[in-house]
Amino acid sequence: MKKIAVVSDSFKGSITSSEICAIVTEEARRFFPACEVVGLPVADGGEGTVDSFLECLDGEKVQVEAAGPLFERLSSFYGRFGDTAVVEMAAAAGLPLVGDEKDPARTTTYGVGELIRHALEHGAKKIILGLGGSATNDGGCGAAAAMGTKFLDESGKEFVPTGGTLSRIARIDNSEALRLLQGIEVVAMCDIDNPMHGPRGAAHVFGPQKGADAELVRELDAQLRALDEAISRELGLRVADLPGAGAAGAMGAGMVAFFGARLQPGIEAVLDTVCFEARISDADLVITGEGKLDSQSLRGKVVIGVARRAKRAGIPVLAVVGDVGDDIEEAYAEGITAIFSTNQLAIPFSEARLRSKKDYRLTVENLFRLLSATGQRK
Repeated sequence: MKKIAVVSDSFKGSITSSEICAIVTEEARRFFPACEVVGLPVADGGEGTVDSFLECLDGEKVQVEAAGPLFERLSSFYGRFGDTAVVEMAAAAGLPLVGDEKDPARTTTYGVGELIRHALEHGAKKIILGLGGSATNDGGCGAAAAMGTKFLDESGKEFVPTGGTLSRIARIDNSEALRLLQGIEVVAMCDIDNPMHGPRGAAHVFGPQKGADAELVRELDAQLRALDEAISRELGLRVADLPGAGAAGAMGAGMVAFFGARLQPGIEAVLDTVCFEARISDADLVITGEGKLDSQSLRGKVVIGVARRAKRAGIPVLAVVGDVGDDIEEAYAEGITAIFSTNQLAIPFSEARLRSKKDYRLTVENLFRLLSATGQRK
């Protein structure tokens, strides 16, 4: 075994991508001392995305003051990698930032727009925005307002729409934002395919976790329908049914409408940015994984995204995961060679998470013992 590439998502609540890369590196060197291990920690667009990029690429974390989800000023950040900026939506509009004041009718993405604008004004030519972990349901209007988009009500008064005031939008002037974005590539990392509104839309599916009761969910959905109509009327765009339009409180729809963004599965954006194909060149094996491999994973999350590209390169892929769901046979056709669960004991997650590093290490150790014993020692 001369070269192994490790490209794994974290196991949420138990083990980070960086810890996984470190464990595989240590165990590989026990069994294959001359083996090169390429570790590429990845994240799906939520909290930790910038740090994952910083571990893979030369760059810096830029500290910026921005509006929080309740318009309070806070210390935020984004990642700068040459002329590419990576922004976590969660850094300025994340659910943890509201504490006990969850209210998707009042929260805003304004600070996210401030981060993007700061990056552009300091030389960024490409923006990668991670859609994940948001406390908002404003369809990206706050972020657009921070970029200079003007939202006017019936009386001609300019305002910053939130999840509960989208129906007030009578006119939209997006000219200033388009000026700032001229010649800029914008990619939004999105791992869901939910539409903007409706039973599978942003409010109904994700509103409750952001603090919305049944009545508020219905109101938020109606507000998003009003925004959809305003975007169609004022900008001539139909975005509601785009796969991922409902991501992050319909931020997916707003990124397309106001920023001209391309919605892309998070892992695809990551692999493109870290030059995945070049990094795994000549690898004998790719190890990937996530907390649970199930039917949701087959829609393009980390494991499948890695497997598809490794398959094109003719490299076998081992998926080391916390748990394995039913109906995952399709994963093998996508490029997964074999799947291994780290679960050693039939115990609840609350207990299993406390021993996750130990169990992950034991699983990888046994894999390398097998590979060594079957003639993979090189």
